Amino acid sequence: MSRFSRTRAPQLPTACLIGAGSSGIAAAKQLQDAGIEFDCFEKSDRVGGNWVFGNRNGMSAAYRSLHINTSRDRMEYASFPMPASLPDFPHHSQIARYFDSYVDHFGLRERIEFETGVADASRRPDGVWEVTTEHGETRRYDALLVANGHHWDPRWPEPAFPGADGFEGVQMHSHSYVDNTDLRDKNVVVLGMGNSAMDIAVEASQVASNVYLAARRGVHIIPKYLWGRPLDQMGLSPRIPWAVRRKILETIIRSTTGSLTRYGLPEPDHPIGSAHPTISDEILSCLTHGTITPKPNIASLGSDSVRFTDGSTVEADVVVYCTGYKVTFPFFDPSFISAPGNDLPLFRRVFHPRVPNVFFIGLLQPLGAIMPLAEAQGQWVGEYLRGEYALPDPRAMRHDMERERRRMFKRYVASPRHTMQVDYDDYLLDLARERERGQARARERGFTLPVPRRAPVPTVA
Repeated sequence: MSRFSRTRAPQLPTACLIGAGSSGIAAAKQLQDAGIEFDCFEKSDRVGGNWVFGNRNGMSAAYRSLHINTSRDRMEYASFPMPASLPDFPHHSQIARYFDSYVDHFGLRERIEFETGVADASRRPDGVWEVTTEHGETRRYDALLVANGHHWDPRWPEPAFPGADGFEGVQMHSHSYVDNTDLRDKNVVVLGMGNSAMDIAVEASQVASNVYLAARRGVHIIPKYLWGRPLDQMGLSPRIPWAVRRKILETIIRSTTGSLTRYGLPEPDHPIGSAHPTISDEILSCLTHGTITPKPNIASLGSDSVRFTDGSTVEADVVVYCTGYKVTFPFFDPSFISAPGNDLPLFRRVFHPRVPNVFFIGLLQPLGAIMPLAEAQGQWVGEYLRGEYALPDPRAMRHDMERERRRMFKRYVASPRHTMQVDYDDYLLDLARERERGQARARERGFTLPVPRRAPVPTVA
């Protein structure tokens, strides 16, 4: 039993939480439960982040028709189930209302300072954080939680395709896509094979003259339903070896979609589970009906055309780049903390190895939804700040991080999209086990608070 009670903990550190999106509000709830005094700064006028269509902060990637591609039961917070009346794959507006209900149910709304972005977060030599808002106010904290999301800073093709400067049509990133209104009677080229690319291609095919889906590489396409149930609820336990689970998945996908070359798409050059799959029930139907034409990667652009790597050329009015996002932290000095190539090594995707009082919430890419993982991460950080969890020693932590990264880079396709990949169930199981180990270490060390208020915080070498 910790000497720091849940109801009386005057020595606990103070915390700043950046962001009130789906990960930020989960962390806020856990900090509140742990008795940690905190301020939460949110750039927008409401919670929900990426799931707020037309978000005033300009950071949401949601488009008008967006539905979740992870089922309701796999997306909900453990502490606040989604209403059973919602469909298996709710619309973004229903998800946004769910987040509103979450913060109101747990009394979090008054803890969030809306329309208050963070301009700068700097760590003093004594370990105290100085956080300056966009309003010019500076406050000091013992700990900093970063939940600013990683689907808001568009990554464009680099370098740009030859001829891009001379293209007279519209070039846009999927982040700016709202609906198919402006695509009517146009010749549209969509570059990418992820969920957004296929959703946009399908919507464009409803109104456009021609739609071409350009693939840089092949991906595995997974249906939302199998045998009348959401596929992600099929219950493959993380205690089953991955090789066995992969074989089962391969059998399921092969029996439902067959070879993707039959649809004109490139065969994936990797086994299933080695890259983020695309979940779509509609793309294959559009391909078989001829409303979407598959193409290889773009080679160059003309003034009113696109040429592909197979030498074919099509007329084009609009090119939509579905090329992902950059992981950025505009409030940090890049020389202090940054993620070049979207790569930021962290202990279990939360703890920074050199800065012990900064924590990242939701900075991971699961095969599944982020929300339950962010909820567990928030609980973990709350335990740490209360002294109820202790980290491994620096050498053991580095070894664990190196082991995790070796496994990740061995399994996943090398790309900026797969620098923080985790498996939903495996991550939750491994994190639960680590929390148990850390709680045992804390008991052995006498429940020492890791970040004493206003006291120096040593840097892990």
